[in-house]
Amino acid sequence: MSDVEVRLRPVRITDIDDFFRHEQEPEAQRRANFPARDRPEFVTHWITRILADPQVGARTVLADGAVAGNVVSWWQDGRREVGYWLGERFWGRGVGTRALTLYLEVEKHRPLHATADVSNKASIRVLERCGFVRTDTVREPNVQFAVLELR
Repeated sequence: MSDVEVRLRPVRITDIDDFFRHEQEPEAQRRANFPARDRPEFVTHWITRILADPQVGARTVLADGAVAGNVVSWWQDGRREVGYWLGERFWGRGVGTRALTLYLEVEKHRPLHATADVSNKASIRVLERCGFVRTDTVREPNVQFAVLELR
């Protein structure tokens, strides 16, 4: 684990610019198996679907004071889900594991579910380090997702 100071705080509108840049990173898109949205769609999603919904939890991840990414939880198909996205320059430094650990102190709902592309071994390791257990694999055209659960 590195000596990076990781903190969470409520999302500020200005953080969305950093989140957008993080989603544009080609390697992040490949690992998440999630296509980047254009800027208007991305901003609208954050403002109207994440920040405006009281049932969605969202925090900005700070690493040594810099906006490193976000952690979000939401309801989907009757299950509480959690996801996170970090900028590539923050990978491999323990930021994801520390941020998710901190978020799990805020998000108390259990069970909590997460999915990750099966080829995204780093993300699966972060989830497992935080206590998630792999429960299933969902196969869709051209992709397989690991389903993990925290009880």
